[in-house]
Amino acid sequence: MSTIELTPDDADRVETFATNLFMATLGAMELVTIELGIRLGLYEALAGAGPTTPGELAAATGTHRRYLREWLEQQAASGVLEVVDPRAGPEERRFVLPNAHAHVLTDDDSEACMKPCASVVPAATHALSLMEDAYRTGEGVSFGSFDIHDVQAAFNRPVFRNHLTQDWLPAVEDVHERLVRGDRVRIAEVGCGEGLAAVLIASAYPNAEVDGYDLDERSIAAAVAQAERAGVGDRARFHLQDAADPGIAGDYDLVLAIEMLHDMPDPVGVLQTMRRLAGTAGTVLVVDERAEESFTAPAGEMERFLYAFSALHCLAVSMQDGGVGTGTVMRPDTMQQYATRAGFTGVTVLDVEHPQFRLYRLN
Repeated sequence: MSTIELTPDDADRVETFATNLFMATLGAMELVTIELGIRLGLYEALAGAGPTTPGELAAATGTHRRYLREWLEQQAASGVLEVVDPRAGPEERRFVLPNAHAHVLTDDDSEACMKPCASVVPAATHALSLMEDAYRTGEGVSFGSFDIHDVQAAFNRPVFRNHLTQDWLPAVEDVHERLVRGDRVRIAEVGCGEGLAAVLIASAYPNAEVDGYDLDERSIAAAVAQAERAGVGDRARFHLQDAADPGIAGDYDLVLAIEMLHDMPDPVGVLQTMRRLAGTAGTVLVVDERAEESFTAPAGEMERFLYAFSALHCLAVSMQDGGVGTGTVMRPDTMQQYATRAGFTGVTVLDVEHPQFRLYRLN
């Protein structure tokens, strides 16, 4: 039994806070039903199909009619689907996936795509047991233990496809001029993950040669396969190797680190490696989270999003092997400190607007 004594002024705050938690619970449960629909291919089957009964959808997707009836009614109740005639019998009721909703749930390349958000709930459930131990022991957790390389790739995919060659590389004007001119340009991506950035660059610029380095075996395997599918496997090459390996030759024209520095136990060491790989004339570009300049609470939606990821994943990854523990919320002054310690003389924030990412050019 609680021993907390509430004053009359607390009543409204109790109701507001309890309501907020209930709505968060409802949202999480509805996200799980969306993830179920994604895994079963139900949205793809409904997209553009017009009014569909439970039996028709079951036949099209190889699923069970009674389960689908419940799922369709739940999706309509939550506003994902529309019902042609709510008064029709349960088996005759027809459901429609609006085109706008289909776009959000099926177009992987759109910045409006929210499929990765649905996958966060099962990923967070797995992370919970890992993080409970980490919080008690203070030890870090390896990136591979979370098994979310595909989730991270799905979150980054629409951003990369819509901004990497359209906005981000053009902001690095001297390198971009060489890419457009057709000069041979050698690029290294440190912590390349599933390799989409490297593949997109190689696809957009036939004169670009990209080497991606990562220590996650499954990510590298996915990257190699992706490059082959895109027909750029000869110029987008991936290595299961630490970019700090002294055997890797430097003098790259551009060295990239995209949304990975905050995860590194030794970010200064990573930046020193990038500096070496860039040689005397190369450019170093770090793309990381657009955290606020300073801590505020309560915070806006993006800051809350970054903190939630940090508390459930990124902080633990950055604390491996006695790491510094940066976490997702890496503010610009922290980036400046790391760059200075790595031997860079300055950090320029490029004039590129994006709600989640900030681009740092290191000099």
